[in-house]
Formats: sequence, C-alpha cells, structure tokens
Amino acid sequence: MNLKNPDLNKLPRLAIFGAGGLGIEMVALLQKRKAAKLVGILDKNAYSFNSNGIDLDLTYKSLSKYKDVNLLENACSTEDSIKDFMQKHAKDIDAIFFALPNLPNEFIPNITKYIINETQYDGVIVDALKRTTAVKMLNELDSQLKNTNILYLTGCGCTPGMLTSAVSLAAQSFVEIKSVKITFGVGIANWQAYRATIREDIAHLKDYNVEKAFKMTEEEIDTLLEQRKGLLELENIEHADDIMLELAGVCSADKVSVGGIVDTRNPKKPISTNVEICGITYQNKESKHVFTLGDETTMAANVNGNVLGFMNAAIVLHNEYGVKGLMTAAEVMPRFAPVNIKCLTKV
Repeated sequence: MNLKNPDLNKLPRLAIFGAGGLGIEMVALLQKRKAAKLVGILDKNAYSFNSNGIDLDLTYKSLSKYKDVNLLENACSTEDSIKDFMQKHAKDIDAIFFALPNLPNEFIPNITKYIINETQYDGVIVDALKRTTAVKMLNELDSQLKNTNILYLTGCGCTPGMLTSAVSLAAQSFVEIKSVKITFGVGIANWQAYRATIREDIAHLKDYNVEKAFKMTEEEIDTLLEQRKGLLELENIEHADDIMLELAGVCSADKVSVGGIVDTRNPKKPISTNVEICGITYQNKESKHVFTLGDETTMAANVNGNVLGFMNAAIVLHNEYGVKGLMTAAEVMPRFAPVNIKCLTKV
C-alpha cells in the first residue's frame, strides 16, 4: 500500500455519525490522512452514502458553509437518519465514528443498543466519549457486543484517549501509581462550532449538571459565557479517563483527576495540555512522568487524529484476530493505516 496515495478499496469503509464540529473536521483530516474511505455521513435529518467514496473536498466545503447533510451529493432526507442509514447500509461499512453529542449520558449507549438489537452490523465502532457514566453504560453492553461480533473502542479522543493511553504506557515504570493528573487547555474561536462539546463542559460547572446543560438555549449559553469572559474553568470533573484506567488495570479510578480551561473566544490554548503520572518504582523511588502536548495542536487535531489511530487498531484487532466486545483506548495502542494487513475491509 502506498501511504501517500493508498488504494481506497483496501482501506476501511467509514461512516461518520454526526456532522457538527468534530464530524466536519474529520472530513478535513481524511483529505490529508488517508486512513479510511469515507462512504457515509449523517446528521439528524439526512444521510449521504457513496460506496465509491464521498467527495471529501466538496463535502467539507458544503458542511462548513451550510451545516446541512441534506445539501450533499446523494443525500437522503429522513426523520431518523441513524435508523434509515443502518437498515440500508449496515453491511456496506467497516467502521463507524460516533461524532455525536455526549448528552444526555444514555444517548450514545442507546444508539449502540439499537445497532446491536435491530441491525446486522458486525464491524468496528469508535467514539470520543468523555463522561465516566456513559462509558460505564457502554461497558454493560460488552456481552451483547460480543454476541453480535462488534468491536467497540470507546474514549478514543485526546482526553480520554491519547492522554489515557500515555498514562498506561508511562505507568509501566512503576509498581504503584500514586496519582494521575490530567490538565487540558482548549481554545476555539467560536463556541457554536462545537456546541455539543461546550454543553458537556458547562455540565461540569458548579450549580450545573447534565440535564441542565442539555436543556440550555443558545442564548442562555451566550449569557453564561459573557459572564465568564468566554472562559470555562473546570476542576475534578467527571471524565472517563478514571474508569478507563481502572478497567485497564493501571490504577483505581479515585487516583485520577481531570481539569482544565476552555477559552470559547480564542483559538489559542489558554494553558498547555498535559498529564502527570506519579508513581513508586520497584527500587522504592517516587518519581513523575509528564507528557505535554504542543500548544499548536488543536482540539480537532488531537481528538480526530487519535480517533483514526484507534479505529485502525480496532480494524486490525477485529478483522485479523477476531476481537469483539467493548474495549477502551487505555487498552490499545493507536496506529496508522497498516501496510501489511491481509484484509482491512470485511470480505
């Protein structure tokens, strides 16, 4: 396989569920990183499918401008895009990326139940879920996913995701983990480009919760952000890094803390994103590993880049080794599109 100009027919056939900020930016990333053949994309009211591959350039330009899948080539209007897409095309895709809102907590788990119970899909699913509660709900579906031959890899963004995996790697230096501290900085010029993500962050604020954030109007969010000068400062939030590291056997969830600052008016990160792992070596020495991300990497680059990496790993595990059920990003090393794998797409 030529890494710069790969044969699209040898790449996994990907469907993106969600055409908001992350979904649109995934289309842009696929133009530069040939990790999959995008064959489907949907929003709430429409889906577009092309077995030969969706035109990435035209799709990105249209979604960036109009934010409406119904205006794309081969678009189909529908009142239930996920149901209609999966009923017709479940056998035509190898991987699904849930670029969907994480609120309410049961939203993505309920979609997963529908795919398990009502479709014939038997490929890979990846997500960028952030909340502990949602990941716990997905973990309860492990046996059902195995019975339907689906490998679901959850928490595949930046945090949880890349930083969680970094903890799993760095923890190998120690015989005991004392603490894991993840601190993130996110900068975006316009919060409305990432509506769902900002709602999730608001849900972590004092006097707010998932239900309250989910019901807020855009005008109410504007008022809140104006009061805070565009900054959301988050401490000890509910983030799935904790349950992911516990499931992976790295440390107990109570040793993991996550917090950070989100600037909704400035693309520059307000602080650097990093993870600090403190542990005890077998020589009884206490030490720390620190992994810091470059400030120039955006949220979209760090989330979607890792989603593709974990997706490629999941494809190999599923198609080559028959792995199925629920796994987390803390248990898998992301990878680029492999060049020596017999079959990336289902036969």
